[in-house]
Amino acid sequence: MPRLIGAAQTVTFGAKVTTFTASTTYTAPSRTTSVTYLVVAGGGAGGDTGGGGGAGGYRSSVPGESSGGGASAEPALTITAGSSIPVVVGAGSAEVNRGVYGTGSPSSFGPITSAGGGGGGHRFSYVVGGSPLGQPGGCGGGHGSNDPVVPEGTTGTPGQGYGGGAKLVATNAAPGGGGAGSAGLSTATPSPTNVGYGGAGGNGVASSITGSSVTYAGGGGGGSSPSPTVALGGSGGGGNGGSGDTASVAGTANLGGGGGGGANDGFPAGAAGGSGFVAIVDPVGAFDSASSVWDMRAVFRQVQAGDWSN
Repeated sequence: MPRLIGAAQTVTFGAKVTTFTASTTYTAPSRTTSVTYLVVAGGGAGGDTGGGGGAGGYRSSVPGESSGGGASAEPALTITAGSSIPVVVGAGSAEVNRGVYGTGSPSSFGPITSAGGGGGGHRFSYVVGGSPLGQPGGCGGGHGSNDPVVPEGTTGTPGQGYGGGAKLVATNAAPGGGGAGSAGLSTATPSPTNVGYGGAGGNGVASSITGSSVTYAGGGGGGSSPSPTVALGGSGGGGNGGSGDTASVAGTANLGGGGGGGANDGFPAGAAGGSGFVAIVDPVGAFDSASSVWDMRAVFRQVQAGDWSN
């Protein structure tokens, strides 16, 4: 092979992927004027004896993929070459108990911001700050268990995710939180008693921005009480809801999943939401400018010797 005059160098003509799992500042290369992005916010926590947490909002500009809430992929982001761009990776909400809502934190890449997931509603609405209603967010949290009946689900942010499920009957079970790909499910009641199955969390959305397919932003399952049946979290990091003998499960870190809702018997606390994630694709890639040239005399000699390959 021909030798290079100057330092050893590996030139990549393909795109370059940069991922972020913590907040930082990104310095754009000198020739980069646009990037493709995926921005996932932190997930909401499940409610105390309540609904599943909503997943973090999901925004994507990856061609051929989609954003949350059934929206199409957004346009690529135009940036200034050489500029410094703030990157925020939103935290998932901490585990919650009565009277505190667990909404996730937003994630952003420059001006592109995804909203944190909505917290699940609580059963014990008489506590200061508590409410049986799930909260809106990037994806909405599920309503709390018991009274009152709430026939409408919560809402997600348009272009980012779906809402949590409705509470159609007044049982000790609660609906699931919304995901980026589908809404949380409502509770199921097998008999006219307080026994109920929590609703599953809404599913997330898959992206191959990192080179392999990963599903992000699944909603948390609602609490099931006193049924031993566990309401599953949605695909993409949603945590399972609690039941009479099982604690709720936290949303998965760096997937933006919602936390599972707590159960009435023994495990009332709502589980934490998962932290968010940011990734970008620089179409210029590692190839910025040439720092070396071919030694043409060496090329000529290697061609003559039959030792040149393209």
